[in-house]
Amino acid sequence: MIEAQDIVQTVQGRTVLNGLSCSFQKGRMYGVIGPNGVGKSTLLHLLSGVEQPKAGKVMLDGQRISAYPRKQLAKQMAVLQQSGLPPVGFSVREVVSMGRYPFQSWLGGDEQDADQIIDEALSAMGLGELANRKMDQLSGGERQRVALAKLMAQEPSIILLDEPTTYLDIGFQVQLLDTVRAWQQARDLTVIAVLHDLNLASLYCDELLVLHKGKVAAAGAPHDVLTSALIEQVYETKTTIITHPATGVPQIMLQPNVNF
Repeated sequence: MIEAQDIVQTVQGRTVLNGLSCSFQKGRMYGVIGPNGVGKSTLLHLLSGVEQPKAGKVMLDGQRISAYPRKQLAKQMAVLQQSGLPPVGFSVREVVSMGRYPFQSWLGGDEQDADQIIDEALSAMGLGELANRKMDQLSGGERQRVALAKLMAQEPSIILLDEPTTYLDIGFQVQLLDTVRAWQQARDLTVIAVLHDLNLASLYCDELLVLHKGKVAAAGAPHDVLTSALIEQVYETKTTIITHPATGVPQIMLQPNVNF
C-alpha cells in the first residue's frame, strides 16, 4: 500500500496541497482528477519519492518512501512523466531496454531474460515494426507508447502515470488504456493515473480521487464521485450525467453556457 499522510506542498511559493491524505491499495486502478493547477502532478511527484513534502509523509508498505534507495524503489515503482520521452537519438528498442536498469548488475548483466521481456513490451504497445527506428523519427504519440513500453519492461508493482494519453488520438488513447488495464488486472498491479478526460477516468478506473483546494474533495467508485453537483463545485461547469450503454459507468455530457 502507498499512502500520503497530511501532505503540505508548495510550488513556486504557492501552497497547492494543504493537509492532503489518501491511500492506494494493491490491485486497483486509480484516477486522479481535478482542474488545472490543483496539484495532481505534484501529488504524483511526491508519491514517486522524486520530491519531498514541506510537511507530512508518504509511506510505502509501512516505510517512508524517502528511506528507499532509488534502485530498490525502481524495482517496485515506475513513473510515466507528463512530458513523455524526449526525441533522443536512441532506437526504440534501446529506450525500452533502459527499463531493465534496476535489475542489472554493475557489469550490465540482467537477473532475467531481458530480451523476452523487451519483446513482449514492444509487442504489447504495437511497436514491433518500429523497434529499430530512432526516437527522433517518431511522432509524439509514438514516443508516448515507447515510454509506456519502457515501463512495462521495468515490471513494477506500482505504476504512476501523469496524463498518459497526452499526444494520442482517441484510437491510441483507448489502446493505451486497454493495455494498462489488462496489464494491471493480469499482474494485480496498483496504477495511479492523472487524467484530464473524466469519461476515460470513469471507463478505466476502479476508484477516482478528486483534488480541490489542496485537499481530497471526493474519493470512491466513479458512480459515487461523478455527480453533476460535484463537477459544478470543482470545475464550475454544468453537466449532465448519463450511463454508458455498454459498461454502466457514468459518462459526462457538457452543457454550453451560450445558446446556439
